[in-house]
Amino acid sequence: MREDGAGLGSKWVGRMMSFFVTPLITIVLSLSGGLQGQTNCEEGNGLLDFSPPKSLSVPDVIKKFGEAEAAVKEARRHYTYQQDVLVQTLSGTNVTGEFHEVTTVSYDAKGRRVEEVTFAAQPSLRGLQLEQNDMEDIRVFMPLVLTSEDLPQYNLTYAGQQHVDDLDTYVFHVEAKKEESGKRYFEGRIWVDAQDFQIVKVCGKSGPEKIQVKKHERAHLQPKFVTYRQQVDGHYWFPAYTRSDDTLRFPNGSFHMREVVKYTAYKRVDGQ
Repeated sequence: MREDGAGLGSKWVGRMMSFFVTPLITIVLSLSGGLQGQTNCEEGNGLLDFSPPKSLSVPDVIKKFGEAEAAVKEARRHYTYQQDVLVQTLSGTNVTGEFHEVTTVSYDAKGRRVEEVTFAAQPSLRGLQLEQNDMEDIRVFMPLVLTSEDLPQYNLTYAGQQHVDDLDTYVFHVEAKKEESGKRYFEGRIWVDAQDFQIVKVCGKSGPEKIQVKKHERAHLQPKFVTYRQQVDGHYWFPAYTRSDDTLRFPNGSFHMREVVKYTAYKRVDGQ
């Protein structure tokens, strides 16, 4: 997200949708500071046990969950689902504006993402702009999948074992090994189910951010989020719910925002 340099008089400039191309959505938000937002990564977590895995080495756990995540990524391409995005800005406890859009997501025979907007309220937000990176967060980083192909880009540090709701998990800290120009990465924590070896919880943010900017450029910041998955058809753990409550600290001021994304109505498509 970035500050809206045009001020409070700016208007939402709309968006262009292409059947197969990721849309760029630009909206305008406003707020006057207020409470400090905080995404809660600890909700549902038990005590962290720092002991190593009992029956597998850490590299074996990483190998197994990379393979399991590859299966999740492939399986999700054979489902349709509903994506409900709500972004709000706040001043204290008061909502000063919001963006709300509901989309039906599916994949074509070549695995390309297809989106159909089924509901889009007129945005009432001013002060910040939701950019392409924010939409990439919703599509890629919030519903994070880390396959065997993705893992070489990251350093994974084993943090321990932890009970999350009714699941036993392995916890890893994740950060990019080396940032390449033009590429974006996840940084944060993941919780891997100790039985299915699939990610069941994610907490962190995408990056890199642009904080120090040159003259006539603007800072680009991303909120911290937490995502929970649910089991679909008794086998695959698919993203279900993402929440972000964060204060973005720009050079010219701080902005409190809240975001909720729901991924629901998973339905397998016959013949795929």
